[in-house]
Amino acid sequence: MALISVKMYILFYFIIILNCISFLVTAYDKRLAIKNKRRISEKTLLSFVAFGGTIGAGIAMFFFRHKTAKASFLWKYFGLVLLQIVFIYLLFYKELITF
Repeated sequence: MALISVKMYILFYFIIILNCISFLVTAYDKRLAIKNKRRISEKTLLSFVAFGGTIGAGIAMFFFRHKTAKASFLWKYFGLVLLQIVFIYLLFYKELITF
């Protein structure tokens, strides 16, 4: 196995695990909201999104209808999505980092 593929496997599994955690944390926050208990902060939820849990959090938001009516959270969420798209474009298409 080449070194290049090892790095990609590590990155792939990191993203998969982070998205699963992001999904679970968002779902848990929805459960806390339903039970009127102390919630997970938006800063924490958005941190998971910022580090790569975008897809997991997005699926949880859609599936559980969580944070979809709060405009300020959605602006931050989609701002992070846009930053990640730009980062991926620069990373792979402009070849800033080679694997």
